[in-house]
Amino acid sequence: MTTPHTPRARHTRRAFLGAAGGAAALTTLAAAGCSAGSTSGTPEPGTDAAGSPRRGGRLRATFAGGGASETLDPHRTNLFVEAARAKALFDKLADFGSDMSPQPRLAESWEPSTDATRWTVRLREAVFTDGTPLTAADVLHSYRRITDPEGAFRARASLESIDLDASRAVDDRTVEFVLKHPYAEFPNALAAFGAYIVKDGAEDFTEPVGTGPFRFVSFTPGSSMVAARHDAYWDGAPYLDEIEFLVANEETARINALLGGQVEYAHELTPTTARTHEGGGQVTVVRLPRSAMQAFVMKTDRAPFDDPRVREAFFLIADRQQLVDSALAGAGEIGNDLFGKGYQYYADSIPQRTRDLDRARALLREAGAENLTVRLDTSEVAAGFVEAATVFAEQAAEAGVTVEVVMGNKDTYWSDILDSGQLCCYRSGSMPIESHISQRLLTDSTTNASKWQREDFDALYEQAQATLDEAARTDLYARMQRTLHAEGGFLVWGFADWIIATANNVGGVDREAPANSLGWARFDKVWLA
Repeated sequence: MTTPHTPRARHTRRAFLGAAGGAAALTTLAAAGCSAGSTSGTPEPGTDAAGSPRRGGRLRATFAGGGASETLDPHRTNLFVEAARAKALFDKLADFGSDMSPQPRLAESWEPSTDATRWTVRLREAVFTDGTPLTAADVLHSYRRITDPEGAFRARASLESIDLDASRAVDDRTVEFVLKHPYAEFPNALAAFGAYIVKDGAEDFTEPVGTGPFRFVSFTPGSSMVAARHDAYWDGAPYLDEIEFLVANEETARINALLGGQVEYAHELTPTTARTHEGGGQVTVVRLPRSAMQAFVMKTDRAPFDDPRVREAFFLIADRQQLVDSALAGAGEIGNDLFGKGYQYYADSIPQRTRDLDRARALLREAGAENLTVRLDTSEVAAGFVEAATVFAEQAAEAGVTVEVVMGNKDTYWSDILDSGQLCCYRSGSMPIESHISQRLLTDSTTNASKWQREDFDALYEQAQATLDEAARTDLYARMQRTLHAEGGFLVWGFADWIIATANNVGGVDREAPANSLGWARFDKVWLA
């Protein structure tokens, strides 16, 4: 199967924002009831101390939340906790595997026309939690709801390649999607964040009905949601009897609840917390690799970074391992100035760039940029940003470059750095490489922070989307990445782990799934020993 995205269908799968607040988090968790079970013994990396799968029990998982504004409308999910709850109650036509390639879910198969402008999607035999079967009408209603301009739904941009007026139900289990232009990566759209399938006509989600592995039981925004096993789930009934999502906005509250036996799963922990408890025997720490790209972005349309020699010099100034060790506390791996390490289409044949201060100084002399002073915008909007900026300023000084670190407002940072400044700290959650290119690197991309604008690059992307042969398309992506590696505006210095922890009696947690992928928060495959 071939795999969504066009220059006008921009993903915004940036890492979700954890809301502040929640002073009563520990009290809420303490009231959750029943103990976590045994926490003795620590598994070897990549193994389950919980042994073989077994059925039964309620797993309690704690996430940062958003207070009274939280929703169970799957098309409005924004926070990690909302995404995890949506995954428990609903499903999409496809979802992203650990390499960010689209994997069939409610779609049993997809088939393009020869020109990649029509895609025929065959649905699985699946049922909603009220017993009604999934149909093509449900899919078309869901996508039309998402693309309603009055709805402001997050997945709307990802589905804009579809002409939904021309698309139709061929029969109850077959949908023909008509696209506005060739799109070889269309299955990426089916897997887009928030593109969940709901019942035909559904608008009220106070008691949601979905095709997911769990059925709704109760919900208190900003506090708790309980769901029970959906025995007729198309992918096999979950091992758990119930899953409860609990909110604790402070990381200390989440790890203390886990240590105290009030929950069995704690989401989003810092490297410091992970080091403190890893190997201690009380909990199991799980690191989800390559979950977040870490970078500096150079504005290629203005001085000094409109000169490719200056950009190359900055690539060579960076000591990537020191940045990973300092800004990420070692919880990650170095980057090579390209997005998507380990993902489908990643050009891993390009040699790893290493630090070379002599060559950096020579390039700056050639560019007439000796004794250069550059502003670096950073903020506390993301963990490690300020540390990364400080470390890079010290590294640049060794090449004779003065980097002035400027602290920005964390509430407006992402909009502030989109068009202004010269150099800024940046990160991205996991998404397909095609989506990164479409969203950030085309002339008309809506979040083009590096101001990379090349007609030849745009043409290669368009050619890739009209190319159904995967090998030929892979070669086109490699050509684009070689250009970006040589003279692009993203100095990608690292990829951060996403860290969670569980009680030692929890089995089945996917240890290879980046955040936002199919295996992340996959509670239908988890069990309690």
